[in-house]
Amino acid sequence: MPAEDIFTIPPPPADAHLAFGSDPNQFGDLRIPKSPGPFPIVMNIHGGYWRAKYDLKHAGHLCAALTARGLATWNVEYRRVGNPGGGWPGTFEDVRSAYRYVAEMAKRYNLDQTKLLVMGHSAGGQLALCLAGHEPAVKRVMSLAGVVDLQQAWELHLSDNAVVDFLGGDPTQVPEHYREADPMKLKIPAATQWLIHGAADDTVPPFLSRNYTEQKKGRGENVHYLEISTAGHFDLIDPRSNAWPRVEGTVLHMVET
Repeated sequence: MPAEDIFTIPPPPADAHLAFGSDPNQFGDLRIPKSPGPFPIVMNIHGGYWRAKYDLKHAGHLCAALTARGLATWNVEYRRVGNPGGGWPGTFEDVRSAYRYVAEMAKRYNLDQTKLLVMGHSAGGQLALCLAGHEPAVKRVMSLAGVVDLQQAWELHLSDNAVVDFLGGDPTQVPEHYREADPMKLKIPAATQWLIHGAADDTVPPFLSRNYTEQKKGRGENVHYLEISTAGHFDLIDPRSNAWPRVEGTVLHMVET
């Protein structure tokens, strides 16, 4: 079956549907293992080039797979381009609020905040790394096929200039938004960063993650890179794919270190 059918097949249901704000898009789905806690937790940020037409449902598959391996998963929604308040900075403010809400959930659901991984796919990879850049308490962050260089994304006109819609202009019009949002421009000294990308990705070029890793290592950041030779864009978030065991294995390793 093609990886894209994760968008049409409903994921296993979540254990709790929790609002972290008053907007209809400020919520997340929490999944909790059946085993005794406390549970490590993965906060997942879905992709879709920051656009409202893509929501969190398809990411429920990977969250359910990780929960089956003993991890609580917090699959977050946020205001996107096309929603009132979506775009920069509203989209990021929602991600930040969802992150801060973990502390509220921790006691109620027996979550181990010392084993928290923030993970994002595609545009969610940008949001995950951006969060680590603005929240020094984030110690583990993972980008799956991430749009990790917004200047480059603009130069390449990725997905019909999605980054211009997200940030409200090009780098000459809103340079401060690029400085605030672009993981390549942000300092992330406190977090262990893993970037995973498929060599066969035709949606987000893998050289974005390669270049990011090289440049950030040169600046002394703790960055690791895994390229999966046959993987496309959605294989990294599809638990049925050949790439998934390597993604899952990296997640399990990160939450325990």
